[in-house]
Amino acid sequence: MVHNDGGAGTCRFEDSEPERASAVMPRAMVLLFAMACGISVANVYYAQPLLDALAAEFGFSQAAVGVVVTATQLGSALALVLVVPLGDLLDRRRLTLVQLLLLFAALVAVGLASSPAWLLLGMLAVGMLGTAMTQGLISYAAALAAPHERGRVVGTAQAGVVIGLLLARTLAGLIADVAGWRMVYAVSAVLALLMLALLHGRLPRGRTSDGAARLSYPQLLVSMATLMLHDRVLQIRGVIAMLMFAVLNIFWSALVLPLRAPPYSLSHAAIGAFGLIGVVGTLGAAKAGSWADRGRGQWTSGVALALLAAAWLPLSLLSWSLWALAPGVLLLDLAAQAIHVTNQSMIFRANSTAHSRLVACYMIFYAVGSGAGALLSTSAFATWGWGGVCVLGAGVSGLGLLFWGWSLRHMPRA
Repeated sequence: MVHNDGGAGTCRFEDSEPERASAVMPRAMVLLFAMACGISVANVYYAQPLLDALAAEFGFSQAAVGVVVTATQLGSALALVLVVPLGDLLDRRRLTLVQLLLLFAALVAVGLASSPAWLLLGMLAVGMLGTAMTQGLISYAAALAAPHERGRVVGTAQAGVVIGLLLARTLAGLIADVAGWRMVYAVSAVLALLMLALLHGRLPRGRTSDGAARLSYPQLLVSMATLMLHDRVLQIRGVIAMLMFAVLNIFWSALVLPLRAPPYSLSHAAIGAFGLIGVVGTLGAAKAGSWADRGRGQWTSGVALALLAAAWLPLSLLSWSLWALAPGVLLLDLAAQAIHVTNQSMIFRANSTAHSRLVACYMIFYAVGSGAGALLSTSAFATWGWGGVCVLGAGVSGLGLLFWGWSLRHMPRA
């Protein structure tokens, strides 16, 4: 049940499980979580289309400027291990607001950076806080949602992540073209302040896990290793996520190479526009969450993994037709988002006492898959061209489908 706490305008959810079992989170609150997730995750990706400008201003060579993205991703990894689990130990509302205030400071620092060292430190902080905010908000929303609506709520929040991720590169490029790269971070800092004011007045009070409340911070981190070793649902859905994210990065990491070369010779803006097709994937994310709520998570997983593999057929036709990319990207992103949301919904349903730690552990699988996919993708293109990339992507997709089939005998139906 939702109540107002008086003049502050803050909502709080009662702890009564019977009431929570029948309550429905207000649609406005669900959309608020989605919007906050989108604004937070965008900060992790703003730098990618700005690398040329950053190289010119700070003296990075073309080979070395990738360290800017590396710093951001390192911050993301640190957030998953060290910061996101705090949601099970501390008051989630207060933690979220403090992280958002620190994110504002980090964005200002990047916008004012005057040396490569300060720029990299700022990017490290932006990656850490942007990721902590995003994944913390997803676990926050999952903890507040009643069990019967958890998939829908997580799916909508994840839709916000997808939109923020896809629009980040486009927005950064447009702002930088008009007012320079520093204005990108100035605008984002203003958005962070506006979001801070909005969340301060409307965020519900979250509950910490009863078990986590008795843990010290070192014990909390050790408990993540215990989850990884003993939570069967987390292990299985994590492997599926690792393979799925590897597939996504196999495609997106190599796509720029054939599109920038003749005969297409597309601009970066035109290449980035293909990513906007993936916004349709948000529809799949929300719907997949609802199906998972109704106990159809395994069915959704099988269909989505089959679509993930099928997507490589139109993608393989790139050498003959640029238009073949559109249906391929649509299938790829639709399937990936359905898998992603179903995974999280099933993990949260199996263990309702460690949402923040579960998100952190799950996203570690994501990081491993993403990194491996990107590395294998560029190697495959250098050796065998776009055809090699497609064979690799289809092979990993097929492996995911086979693993899912094997897992049906080792995990309860959901």
